[in-house]
Amino acid sequence: MSEIVNRVAKSPLTSIDLEDYLDQSERVYFDLKEGLFQGLMLREKDFREFIKNQDWEQFSGKNVGVFCSEDAIIPSWAYMLVVSRLTPYANIIAFGDSGELEKALIDQAIEKLLEENLQDAKIVIKGCGDIENRDYAYFQLAKKLTPLVSSMMYGEPCSTVPVYKRKK
Repeated sequence: MSEIVNRVAKSPLTSIDLEDYLDQSERVYFDLKEGLFQGLMLREKDFREFIKNQDWEQFSGKNVGVFCSEDAIIPSWAYMLVVSRLTPYANIIAFGDSGELEKALIDQAIEKLLEENLQDAKIVIKGCGDIENRDYAYFQLAKKLTPLVSSMMYGEPCSTVPVYKRKK
């Protein structure tokens, strides 16, 4: 009787699950509409008072999306002011709603992944999971990994879809 060999375990493939790199800290949002005068416009004096009275420590260790849900003209310095207050506390600060925050977290996860030595690696990108903005995630991942790896596949090591193979 022949021995059963696990060819997947013995293969030179590196399996990558992007979810392993995603920051799972709480996601919260800072809406500038609360600092608008009569909910319509930004007045510098009122807005600075609003910023001064915020408890910025509540954002410690959290991922924060900054946006304005009202159709108001917000000067660039207002967003800069908010970011300058959030920076000492928040993990990630993104301009925009939940979709933009998720994109920022995906970009951060890919940068963490790129710290590993993947030069000339044969990789399989895990295809299932609960990543929001899934298409964006895999698009960015392929864009960053293609110049590094010798081959890239999508799926599970036992059942993959070839995506890229470097020409010899």
